[in-house]
Amino acid sequence: MRAYNEKISIYHGMVSTIAANLASNFFPIFAISILGATNYQVGLISSLPPLVALIMTIPAAILLNRLDEQKKTVAISVLGARALFILLVGVIFIPTPYQAWAFLLIIALMNVPGTISNIGWQTLISGMIRDERRGAFFSDRNRLLTIVGMITTLIIGVVMKKQTDNAAAYQGLFFLAFIFGLLEVFFLMKHKETVLPKLNKEKKNASMDWSIFKDQGYKWFLITALCFNFSWQMAWGLFNIYNVRYAHATILWISIFSVGSQLVQIFSFPLWKKWAEQKSNTLMLVWVAAGMATAPFLTVLSTNFIYLTFVQMSSGFFVSGTMLLLFNLLLEQSPKEKRTYCITTYNVLLSFVAFMAPQIGIWLLESTGMQKSMGLISVFRFMSALVFLLMYMKFMKSKKGLEKLQI
Repeated sequence: MRAYNEKISIYHGMVSTIAANLASNFFPIFAISILGATNYQVGLISSLPPLVALIMTIPAAILLNRLDEQKKTVAISVLGARALFILLVGVIFIPTPYQAWAFLLIIALMNVPGTISNIGWQTLISGMIRDERRGAFFSDRNRLLTIVGMITTLIIGVVMKKQTDNAAAYQGLFFLAFIFGLLEVFFLMKHKETVLPKLNKEKKNASMDWSIFKDQGYKWFLITALCFNFSWQMAWGLFNIYNVRYAHATILWISIFSVGSQLVQIFSFPLWKKWAEQKSNTLMLVWVAAGMATAPFLTVLSTNFIYLTFVQMSSGFFVSGTMLLLFNLLLEQSPKEKRTYCITTYNVLLSFVAFMAPQIGIWLLESTGMQKSMGLISVFRFMSALVFLLMYMKFMKSKKGLEKLQI
């Protein structure tokens, strides 16, 4: 039997996933097909959320740290973010030259309360789930939400298969996303929050602990993870542009691409977990980065939808490894007593990378064309695999050195 908060959290996650899938999955195709967005503006769809997260992370952390109860603040933040879906409905009534920029402005504003709610929810749920249940619970929750997301995306694709150029259809999606956003708020408020006693303010250390950069394992993790994320995220905008402008994919096929990737992820999570336990997170990330390097190169070989679906499925296999192993490696290489500082620092730097990388990807596209830019990104991704290999070899060398000293 699941505990009350576990069940409520799963229900909350389900409606949150549906709300996100109703809207954000179709932002690029809406921007291109309805608003006539340029390649640069399509790139900003990927870049703006992490930029806002970069700006808002520290203020959000300070705000939440001062609260004794966080549930209401998180719920209000979710409501604020989802309410902006209503503004998206009205974008097409703005004069045409300004529609795409208005759309991007709303996406940016959406991530202001969104950053607060994301950080707040992580803190809130960590205090509601018992330590011994946390691993199994989040594993089950993530798989259930992936299944819900996959089904939702497929239904949307089938229902809207002939509506790719129909602005009213997108307006309907954004309004439905708002309705499910209200359900998010409802289930958030249903959680039973335990209010902890106030801590002595003198014992709180709000300053940064710069000594984390003296830890060799954490420094190596930062270098390798940020190199990998940079090469990974460079292609995000390019994939959207290729699928819509070059392959002329409809909403149905965009949905099928996403479903194919998610389906593989559901079944491959346990495999990566098993291999990481047998070998190591670092060694497995060498294979993940090398596998991810194939996706940009393979994508531009054909505009056939069935072929592109299989490319997305193969990419999904390595994406699941990325999601699981990077977080595991972060925890593994972060000194336990300084873990909060390590995680916060990594997320801030990751937000900066996530803002810059798509923009550089678009610059490559404009400078060299789709074929060459995707080929170059494949090379960069493969180079990030080599960086992981260097990290693995260094760790193995250090481990052998320690074993000799013990002998």
